[in-house]
Amino acid sequence: MLEDKNTHRTDLSQLGEFGLIDLLTRDFPLHNPSSLKGIGDDAAVIDFGEEKAVVSTDLLIEGVHFNLAYMPLKHLGYKAIMVNLSDICAMNALPTQVTVSLAVSNRFPVEALQELYEGIRLACDIYKVDLVGGDTTSSTRGLILSVTALGKAPLEKIVYRNGAKENDLIVVTGDLGAAYMGLQILERENEVFKVNPNLQPDLEPYQYLIERQLKPEARKDIISLLEALEVRPTSMMDISDGLSSELLHICKQSHVGCRLMEDKIPLDPTLINVCEEFALSSTMVALSGGEDYELLMTIAPADYDKIKGNPNLTVIGYITDESLGCNLITRANEAIPLKARGWNAF
Repeated sequence: MLEDKNTHRTDLSQLGEFGLIDLLTRDFPLHNPSSLKGIGDDAAVIDFGEEKAVVSTDLLIEGVHFNLAYMPLKHLGYKAIMVNLSDICAMNALPTQVTVSLAVSNRFPVEALQELYEGIRLACDIYKVDLVGGDTTSSTRGLILSVTALGKAPLEKIVYRNGAKENDLIVVTGDLGAAYMGLQILERENEVFKVNPNLQPDLEPYQYLIERQLKPEARKDIISLLEALEVRPTSMMDISDGLSSELLHICKQSHVGCRLMEDKIPLDPTLINVCEEFALSSTMVALSGGEDYELLMTIAPADYDKIKGNPNLTVIGYITDESLGCNLITRANEAIPLKARGWNAF
């Protein structure tokens, strides 16, 4: 999948740092009036006026967060932006600018980095965010990406993790677990490829799951939807480390408990079938898989009528008093304590 069919290789040393920056960023237009000055000076200049700025940053390291054996560089660039835009959306804010810093070894030619930045540019174009800065340096081993995202929102619309109240409804967007299963398929096929490089995998039945892993989408659309529905969540965060882990974060910071209904967790039919193929519990995959980049939120009971029936939003439980703990209510109506078994950086 990642075989480099481009026979022309330009060494990074031929361009130098500033030449490389000019080459990689010359096709990035500015989409936002708040971007007064983008790339080309000592710092970007951003004007949010009366609105508040929100900032998030993420680090992606080869061999830890991605495997270039099956992660195309264009997809990596796209995903690196999505990971950060998702954090901005989780604050109920609109993403507006990003900076991208890059450490790269000499095994990568200029053409490989152009492919990476093509994915970054595509994400910026689709989500109408501006690339306004960054840094480049050498790496002794592999590829390291650091992306910082900025966004804006009026103070009264910003949503934190610590606002959940007893009887609030627990709501998620989209479906869960697909990105994790996409990763399992890619890992499996990579192991098969190592044994027999001539064997071409048939990935067609798994297309949705693989796309959820290689090309996730930040839910910027939900921010506009919530505004149109006149719903301000009481708490919110994105699902990067797994549903159980994120829900426990909200409960801990809000000093509440929860009851999460197993039969309400939204699962794509493809996920259920592939979980059977891998002999995995689809519930555990949804709870602990991570990298879905859907939004998890709590909303006041009074707002239920505004969201019921909306295909983008699913009510999966409710908030309780802290003394009742955080529990998964199984299909057999048993209460099982929720545990964080998702991604752990260390």
